[in-house]
Amino acid sequence: MSTSHTIFEIVGPIATLTFNRPDVRNAMTWSMYQALIDACDTLDSTKSIRTLVLKGAGGQAFVSGTDIGQFREFESPRDGVNYEHRLDEVMDRLERVTKPTIAQIEGAATGGGCAIALACDLRYCTPESRFGIPIAKTLGNCLSIANHARLLDLIGPARVKEMIFTGRLINATEAAGLGLVNRVVEAHHLAQSVREVAAAIAENAPLTIMATKEITRRIQASRRPDPADGRELIELCYASDDFAEGIESFLAKRPPQWTGQ
Repeated sequence: MSTSHTIFEIVGPIATLTFNRPDVRNAMTWSMYQALIDACDTLDSTKSIRTLVLKGAGGQAFVSGTDIGQFREFESPRDGVNYEHRLDEVMDRLERVTKPTIAQIEGAATGGGCAIALACDLRYCTPESRFGIPIAKTLGNCLSIANHARLLDLIGPARVKEMIFTGRLINATEAAGLGLVNRVVEAHHLAQSVREVAAAIAENAPLTIMATKEITRRIQASRRPDPADGRELIELCYASDDFAEGIESFLAKRPPQWTGQ
């Protein structure tokens, strides 16, 4: 189950998936996204596992997003649509896993990392943690309608717009106030606190937990639009000169020069 950039472990009723690219703040490769799906499949097929904890290696980031270098492979707007569709499949699988999921967040959870955290059932972070989707400052691309919906469920439309319009990151105190995280815990206590929550969940009635999780998911899903909605806007962004500029400027570590084209 472990890969070159992920570590999957099972200790008693608790499984842990660690995103393990600390040198690039755990930026996600396609194989790392697949490892997340594989972990969900293992949970659903293994009765003895009661919870899944997701965390990032190194202490500096949960996940900083998708590895931007992979976007250089894109040749058409369809590649952007396919990428967002693939992310939707990963997040939907994470939401649909029948066991509770906990994001153990140290440092930044940004871009795709923020999306992964939002798709988990529970989120615990340190005072130094930051959350956001700074694509308006970095890449000039566009989230899928499903990922917008997850943000809207948690923090509401005005906060979603402010977060993405400004590209700023929300600190841990604000995230707790908005309900984005369940609790802020000092870094040296975070792992133990998450284990205690996971162990408490593992001791409780699994069918009650499964039913509550699925009922909540169905209520939220009933409010979400068709995944195809907004596709033309995703194509617009991914086909733009600004997106190409965003990739190159990010990799060159210089400010992007936006043209709106």
